[in-house]
Amino acid sequence: MDNLNELLAHWRSEPSIGGNVTHWHQQPARKVQFSPLPNELHPALGAAFAKLGYGQLYSHQAEAWRRLQAGDNIAVVTGTASGKTLCYNLTVLDTLLRDPGARALYLFPTKALAYDQKNELDVWLEAMGLSGTNASPLAAKRAGPFASLEGKLRPAPTDESEAPLARPAGEGMGVRAFPIPVATYDGDTPTHQRSAIRKRARLLISNPDMLHAGILPNHTAWAEFFGALRFIVIDEMHSYRGVFGSHVANVLRRLSRILKFYGAQPQYILASATIANPRQLAERLTERPVSLIDHDGAPRGPRSFLIYNPPIVNAELGLRVSLLQESVRLASDLLAHDVQTILFGRTRRMVELMLKSLRDTNSERQVRGYRSGYLVAERRSIEAGLRSGEVRGVVATTALELGVDIGGMGAAVLAGYPGSVAATRQQAGRAGRGEAPALSLLIAASTPLDQFLARHPQYILQRTPEHALINPDNLVILLSHLRCAAFEIPFSKGEAFGNVPSQDVEEFLKVLAEGGEVHVSGGKYFWMSEQQPARDVGLRGAGSASVVLQAQTEQGWQLVGEVDPAGAYRLVHPEAIYIHDGATYFVEKLDLTENVAYLRPIEADYYTMPRTRSTVSLVEEKTQVPVAAGSKHFGELNITEEVYGFLRIQWSGTEMPGGGDLDLPPIELNTLGYWVALDDAVVDRLRERGLWSNDPNEYGPAWPAVRDAARARDGYTCQVCGLPENGRPHDVHHKMPFRTFTSYKEANRLENLVTLCPNCHRRAETIVRIRSGLAGLSFVLQNLAPLYLMCDPRDLGVHSDPKADFAEGKPAVVVYDQMGDALGFSQKLFELHDELMRNAFQLVQECQCADGCPSCVGPGGELGRGSKRETLALLEELAKDPAKASSPLSNQESRL
Repeated sequence: MDNLNELLAHWRSEPSIGGNVTHWHQQPARKVQFSPLPNELHPALGAAFAKLGYGQLYSHQAEAWRRLQAGDNIAVVTGTASGKTLCYNLTVLDTLLRDPGARALYLFPTKALAYDQKNELDVWLEAMGLSGTNASPLAAKRAGPFASLEGKLRPAPTDESEAPLARPAGEGMGVRAFPIPVATYDGDTPTHQRSAIRKRARLLISNPDMLHAGILPNHTAWAEFFGALRFIVIDEMHSYRGVFGSHVANVLRRLSRILKFYGAQPQYILASATIANPRQLAERLTERPVSLIDHDGAPRGPRSFLIYNPPIVNAELGLRVSLLQESVRLASDLLAHDVQTILFGRTRRMVELMLKSLRDTNSERQVRGYRSGYLVAERRSIEAGLRSGEVRGVVATTALELGVDIGGMGAAVLAGYPGSVAATRQQAGRAGRGEAPALSLLIAASTPLDQFLARHPQYILQRTPEHALINPDNLVILLSHLRCAAFEIPFSKGEAFGNVPSQDVEEFLKVLAEGGEVHVSGGKYFWMSEQQPARDVGLRGAGSASVVLQAQTEQGWQLVGEVDPAGAYRLVHPEAIYIHDGATYFVEKLDLTENVAYLRPIEADYYTMPRTRSTVSLVEEKTQVPVAAGSKHFGELNITEEVYGFLRIQWSGTEMPGGGDLDLPPIELNTLGYWVALDDAVVDRLRERGLWSNDPNEYGPAWPAVRDAARARDGYTCQVCGLPENGRPHDVHHKMPFRTFTSYKEANRLENLVTLCPNCHRRAETIVRIRSGLAGLSFVLQNLAPLYLMCDPRDLGVHSDPKADFAEGKPAVVVYDQMGDALGFSQKLFELHDELMRNAFQLVQECQCADGCPSCVGPGGELGRGSKRETLALLEELAKDPAKASSPLSNQESRL
């Protein structure tokens, strides 16, 4: 791609760009590793390969074929656009072509991926002469679930005198090619089509949610399908982690139990992006031995991975050009050189802001947005435009991080660190296809974490991706699926549930029997309620229905999109500016009773940002135990988040006057938590050693006058963006952090003070933030705890408070379950407190960083100070005997 190479050469020579690239990693091209098509491949498939222009397999595809022919379960872990789909389609289609009774089930975590796979299969069926129509996949989908197999729905004739429905490819070679009805079965499938799908589909595409709530509870209607099931494909395996993955593992236990009832023993085929433990996750999900295929035989062109740190605009305060502004500028350069580009934003609001700015500067090129909340038809249209090349740029959230086929992007721009090494590699991998050169560009935000990565690029390039962890034996999750399984098929005494031993299952069933949920008769446990228990179990922790967005236009009310209820408070509160596909809307009303937000189009030169605050309060303390340096506690907590107001921000990022207050009901989460409260004596010892920075700043009795003098000297104007005061006094900021001085008089010298508007003040505080030992302890617990719980970090919430109300005013750190149905994670941490503290101490002590990093206590501000010394001192007090601590972590894992 000459255009990309030309642009990269320009960037190298341009000081305003090349001078801000902190790391330029060149990844050489990788040669293709081919293997011949298997001799035993069905002739119809061989003919399809020739028709589609393929003559060979990649080496990992050939290995997948061999392992599956040998009867193995497999997990394929190769790069983006490496042909993982063919690793399972090849064997599945070959089997279905030969055996008219064979069935296959494909599970995808999203409907978009299912739709994408349906299109892929339609292409192969048409190439094999089995589609019976030349209609496009989209037209076929609209015509019905089996439109692409028109005229092929009858069972294959058993009387050879009966004329075939058509002459499939390969039939003249002595091998019959049986029809393969393919259908998608999910929440969007029309009710009137479902009966036909149950009877006729041989390859079913669905998702775990539909399998859980719609298929397994009605398995008798699927008896023929289940009895002949030969393959279960689980794509994007890495997305099944944490609470969601723990639920899915139990859904698969229920599926295995039903398949055993119908006498089927299918093979499992899993595909995944790069994670640290693919075989472990695959075997934990399926409870089967799995062969790992992780060498990648697909070709790859040369790739450049750049880390770009926006330039400093105020050296004294360390303020940099905004992330949004630089991301748009560099993406515009790529589009101007006709490089098809995907720009990833971390939030929906950020995506829409970048989209609007990109369209302003690239009006002649088609640039689209892509995120949750867009209507299905919009997303399908955007995906098709990307594949065809008509859409040259797309601004997306993680919704396009998964393997939806969008063709080969020339560049992937990441506006800020995605939050994990695995996600970084997944997003970067959306660029590049085949042997063409590609670019991945990470633009650092001003946050401490992003700035650390800008200074230490090896953290991304050399570190092993994170583990995907699940805990299907979590008691709350397990019991919920035992109820579902008992509804589906009565339990026999002595029956296990997956890897859960029979004696444990019987104890759990006795508990359900005591509660009247099951009835014991004749050595079996029968479900007693008429209600399907699956309806009360959400795999993803979803709450109430989405909030629908209605916009009043000249043509009447128009459906714009939807948001989840929690997101509605932040995105479509009254007077908010909601941005959708680059268009701006003013929110007239948010009706939380009817779950509708009413919008009107508006030409706005600003956007809105919500103002929020959170509190943690004690509902009931269940237990308290003295420990070294204080006490550990476990109990019920109430987490309250309030959206109490909003700010108006100009497109340039400058705060405007005239924000507002909001009167919205708080979002409350009742959950369980584990917390550690510190004794006063410990705090006093740390304070005497200069290792306690959680005390509030005492600015001195003259501070009001000093602050006013600084504002007057600066003309009551922000010294960064020039915004004058308007009804609200500006903030006064210490250039050198207040806590670095021994005397407030020294800290409050006028030459150390500067007037800043609230927006610039927040940015400056981020840059110079001094992390405390309490904050460092929170950070290390948030990263270490998931290794003990086998959960996702997002399943936990962490909060620290130097004067915690829930701990009688003492300094405390709390870890709580993010899911309102209390999954027992925090109780486990309470039990493991001593081990957790010893290994937290060991982790921080062994980390090679000087003053904190993302692998231990978190980085400090760019111009600030980290908390490694303070956190180590605190952990010395909390760890009973750190010198003798034995860690369950390997040396590599101890780096997190």
